Amino acid sequence: MPLLSQILYLSNQITVLRMVLVPFVILAILYGKFHAAFYLVFAAGLTDGIDGLLARKLGQQSTLGRYLDPIADKLLLNSCLLALTAVHQIPLWLAIMVFSRDLIILLTSAALILASREVNPPSLAGKATTVAMIITVLLTLLQNLLPSTLLPAGQQLGCYITAVLTIVSGLQYAWQTGERLRATEPRPAHPATPERAESGALLGEGFERDGKIR
Repeated sequence: MPLLSQILYLSNQITVLRMVLVPFVILAILYGKFHAAFYLVFAAGLTDGIDGLLARKLGQQSTLGRYLDPIADKLLLNSCLLALTAVHQIPLWLAIMVFSRDLIILLTSAALILASREVNPPSLAGKATTVAMIITVLLTLLQNLLPSTLLPAGQQLGCYITAVLTIVSGLQYAWQTGERLRATEPRPAHPATPERAESGALLGEGFERDGKIR
């Protein structure tokens, strides 16, 4: 099926809906509407699981969906991190760490596509990082809605867990990329050793003299 026609799949339309929610989430955070932001992020997190489930159940797993789903995730979560950092709800170091990893992954994926190599599939560490980021964002928004001493501690713990998983997933992606590149490199032919070259020359001389190997 043509790539553009795959946008008609229900699973891909739900993924696009997650991307459409991004500007509304940013505006809600920047204007202090944390109730609205919380429900929008929660709904977007649900669609992240629903679109994959529908794709498998309806047989709608597609090339377009493989690209759209991680793009939608990164667009939503990085936008949330940027907006929450702007209103001093998320530490700046975490935003820089996540943005740096995603920029490296984006540039590497672009290089692999240009080199006509398949992009690395989502890793377990990458999926765990996405889940940790969603939980951290929700806890950050929730601590502005409910007066509790546990929520700030949970949010801080979520930041540290997200940071660790970001490093692990980045290293795992780098390792996967290296393995993929090594597997596709053409193996050079083994050069002839001096002993083999000398024996070949002697055989040639024998044939030239009387057609027999001496």
